[in-house]
Amino acid sequence: MKRPARIDAHQHFWAIARGDYGWLTTAMGALYRDFGPQDLKPLLERHGIAGTVLVQAAPTAAETRYLLELAEGNAQVLGVVGWADLEAANAAEIIDDLARNPKLKGLRPMLQDLPDDDWIAVAPIAAALDRMAAHGLVFDALVKPRHLPPLLDRLRRHMGLHAVIDHAAKPAIGGDGFEAWRGDLAALAGLPQVHCKLSGLLTEAPAGAGSSTLRPYADAVLACFGPERVIWGSDWPVLTLAAGYGDWVSITEELLSALNEPQRAAVLGENAMRIYRLSLNTCP
Repeated sequence: MKRPARIDAHQHFWAIARGDYGWLTTAMGALYRDFGPQDLKPLLERHGIAGTVLVQAAPTAAETRYLLELAEGNAQVLGVVGWADLEAANAAEIIDDLARNPKLKGLRPMLQDLPDDDWIAVAPIAAALDRMAAHGLVFDALVKPRHLPPLLDRLRRHMGLHAVIDHAAKPAIGGDGFEAWRGDLAALAGLPQVHCKLSGLLTEAPAGAGSSTLRPYADAVLACFGPERVIWGSDWPVLTLAAGYGDWVSITEELLSALNEPQRAAVLGENAMRIYRLSLNTCP
């Protein structure tokens, strides 16, 4: 029997000389260098990953177009989650233009970096979100636990907009706030159009953390959303601040060990294929 395709639904590339990665400084250590398809390809091949979703790392339209150009030249990139100014007067036209590229699968405002935690609930972005929904684009939510209540407020008003919570909202692994985080996550899971990524947990955990440390958080995500709405991703190369690609693959296998094969296949690829409308036809 052919193994279901495995998809890495969250990875990044960047070229520092482009100059629009405000967060990416020398203080980021080993991340402060260029990362491109040639760096990731051998890791995907080693671990049997059929393709990826390439996610923005800068809040500029220029970076989104750069990522779309990379995707055009790399069969491993099945889709791009980019960025657009959702508050712009012509946001709908901007989204229309970006959506002409079939590799664009979603948009992600960098909510965790905005000064107003309530921006997602109060910003005048309804028309932009409705246009995203009309194009079938996914709203990727780069949030921390404090953003979950305002995110719920917004998404209740846009039931036709598919949304994905990145990195399970970055809970403080091993720290305070577990119950509040789980409760807010469960409230969002009550909206049928919301999914959650099983990604980015190692970089929120104490150094050297393994599956036993992460298990309560992974179990909470699976309990809230069910295997049919959880999407696996690596968050590479940010992942490398905590562990290697293979380490996260192994930890994931342990975290999902209680699932049956169809459920594992859903989390590890099928859900990403469905929610991001991916096609493997471009893969060699």
